[in-house]
Amino acid sequence: MATPRDHAPLAEQVEELLAAGGPLPIVAAGDPVLRRGTESFDGQLDPALLARFVEALRLTMHEAPGVGLAAPQVGVPLRIAVIEDPAPVPEEVRLARGRVPQPFRVLVNPTYEPVGAARAAFFEGCLSVPGWQAVVARHAQVRLTGEDEYGDPVDEVFSGWPARIVQHETDHLDGILYLDRAELRSLSSNQAMAQRWTQPTPKEAADALGFALPSQP
Repeated sequence: MATPRDHAPLAEQVEELLAAGGPLPIVAAGDPVLRRGTESFDGQLDPALLARFVEALRLTMHEAPGVGLAAPQVGVPLRIAVIEDPAPVPEEVRLARGRVPQPFRVLVNPTYEPVGAARAAFFEGCLSVPGWQAVVARHAQVRLTGEDEYGDPVDEVFSGWPARIVQHETDHLDGILYLDRAELRSLSSNQAMAQRWTQPTPKEAADALGFALPSQP
C-alpha cells in the first residue's frame, strides 16, 4: 500500500492523504512507519489542517471500527492519536476488564507512566495487525501527560480498559506494536477468539494454551 512520501514535509503528507476524502487507508504491520517512532507535534500542521486531520482519524477509527488510532497507522510519523470507546459490552465483561465508556479524545505528544505495580492481562488486537489477537499484560493504572488538540495540557490518571487503550496508542507513537508486549503463546485468530476465548478474562486461554497470567496484588 502506498503511504505519504517519506521525505515530504508533514503538512504535505497530510494534505496528500486527505485529498482522497473518506476514511484513510490503515498501514499494516511490516511498514517501517510503524517502527520509526514519531516527531513531537510542534505546529507542523496549522490549526485548520490539524482539525481536518483529527476528523479524518476519527472517521477512520469509527469505520474500521476501533477504539483508538495513532497517526503512524495512517502513515504519518507525528505524535498524535485519537481514542473513543462506547464500551458496548455485557456487565460481567465491564466488571472484569474495567471497560467503561470513553468520550472522543485527541492525544498530542502523550507519554504515560505506571501508577502502582498492578498489571492486568487481557486479549487485545490492533487495526494494523488485522485478523489476530493476543494477551498483553499492561499496567492497570497509568498517568498520561501531554496536550489536547488545542494545546491545553493533559494530566490524567486512567484505569482499567481506558488505561489499556492509552498505553496501546501511545506505544504506537514510540514504534511499538502490541505484539512486542504480548504473550505469544496466546496469539489467536479472530475466528479462534470467537469460538473459544470470549470469556471476560483470559484464564481459560492461559490454561489451555500454556501461558502464565500476572499474579494479582
